[in-house]
Amino acid sequence: METVIKIFEKPTEIDWDYDEEADVLYLSVGEPRPAVGIDIGEGVITRYDEANKEVVGITLIGLRARLLKELNDK
Repeated sequence: METVIKIFEKPTEIDWDYDEEADVLYLSVGEPRPAVGIDIGEGVITRYDEANKEVVGITLIGLRARLLKELNDK
């Protein structure tokens, strides 16, 4: 039996916070809430609400550093 996972079903609000010192961007669907972090690689953590089977946010680690590297390589 296939598990159905809700992935960003037209959110009405995206909440975000950027930690400049740590260079981490936090994106949440609606208000941030408790969730399990799943490392999907390359500095991307998906925040997953197991009870409701839905993705509730994404954490991007090293965003500024990676963006500057890409811009400087162009």
